[in-house]
Amino acid sequence: MNKQISRRQAIKTLGLTAGATFLGIRGLSQISNNVYEYGLNLDEVYKPVDNPLNRPVTAITCGAGSRGNVYGNYAVNFPDQIKIVGVAEPIPTRNERYTKKHSIPEENRFKTWEDVFTRPKFADAIIITMPDHLHYEPCMKAMEMGYDVLLEKPMAQTAGECRDILAMTRKTGRIVAVCHVLRYSPYFIKMKKLIEEGAIGELISIQHMEPIEHIHMSHSYVRGNWHNSKQSTPIILAKSCHDLDILRWMIGKNSQSVAAMGDLKWFRKENAPAGSTDRCMNGCAVEKDCPYSAMKIYYRNRGWTYVFDLPEEKEKQGDAILEYLRTTNYGRCVYRMDNDQPDHYVSAIMFEGNITASFSMEAFTSYGGRRTRVMGSMGDMVGDMEELILTDFRTDQSTKLIPKAEDVENYKNSGHGGGDWFLMRDFVTAVSNQDPKYLTSTIDQSIESHLMGFAAEESRLKKQVVRIKL
Repeated sequence: MNKQISRRQAIKTLGLTAGATFLGIRGLSQISNNVYEYGLNLDEVYKPVDNPLNRPVTAITCGAGSRGNVYGNYAVNFPDQIKIVGVAEPIPTRNERYTKKHSIPEENRFKTWEDVFTRPKFADAIIITMPDHLHYEPCMKAMEMGYDVLLEKPMAQTAGECRDILAMTRKTGRIVAVCHVLRYSPYFIKMKKLIEEGAIGELISIQHMEPIEHIHMSHSYVRGNWHNSKQSTPIILAKSCHDLDILRWMIGKNSQSVAAMGDLKWFRKENAPAGSTDRCMNGCAVEKDCPYSAMKIYYRNRGWTYVFDLPEEKEKQGDAILEYLRTTNYGRCVYRMDNDQPDHYVSAIMFEGNITASFSMEAFTSYGGRRTRVMGSMGDMVGDMEELILTDFRTDQSTKLIPKAEDVENYKNSGHGGGDWFLMRDFVTAVSNQDPKYLTSTIDQSIESHLMGFAAEESRLKKQVVRIKL
């Protein structure tokens, strides 16, 4: 046989009966009957580093909230790779804490992103982790001034703005990495690799679901920063452009058309229980039994409080939380908000090669994490990010694949299955080498998921199939 023939071609040509299972377990560690642990050498998936860093990359963070700290913490843990030298953040507590964490000089502290650009360029990169409506302008300005950019998703609020960012990267030659961190999750890397190796034969279709989890929905998309699509972005982009991107990435072909449906069904004023009040702490008669009670979620259970800038002294935190519930949207009744984001959303997408994908975003689940089913001509895969079950039609055997914790030992606490910090690793390498080849989430690759999302929203609102214009 020609040595250049691929393993996928060999399966097609020779019709190996052990095909998918053989590919699925080669080199894996067996822990029980048909259960294997797998490790990933990411340099086999992404390009290895050709040139070691001769100095840490320097960056300015615009937005010192949750995501800004996720990426900033990479610098704390890997100071030989990246150093945060500036911050723009209007909330004084966040600005102060971020400054202290990264030992930022006083002259490099700014209140707004506009303030950063009044200074000549003084770092290699800009990290943009501000609200959705503050992604486009600072990204364009950063490239104009010669900065490379780590851009939190979604890229921008309109398809036109996304195209503008792409055009500016080509004009300036700057590197823009979009934070599609699921591409760096070992679970999805393994799934993509199995598809490419032909472990399930020809790819036919994918069913993918993102269960938001009911409290997460109420926290972020009813009360939180993304509760109003006109002020942020449609939920299909704000929450799920990750998922559209992962579908495009695994399929490896262009999307062609989409049909989407969904609406805001439950979190509406007409569904407010009798005896409820405008705020959960204002004498609501059903507060103790309501699953969305702000008093229960934030005060009694102390969950989701990362959005609050709480004092470090634990004995003072309770009073601070109550003040937030009295004065911000986080204390308002979920049925009496000015929210407009759909709480259930389904879409069907046609890709080149007659490959279909269905995506469902569901608010009303008791669990989070992604759920994926991949159907091929010779087998299928079912996974939930914790394990992946591969079934070979030719042998009727199923193999369970479980990622080793060691794969992401240095990254596992970063979020998205280690993906947040894997992204940072490659961004630092790309900036240091001035070469986007080290990234899997460049603007060129990531823009399609945004165009898919805008087309899906158009389809949902117009109630018709929409062609995706790439």
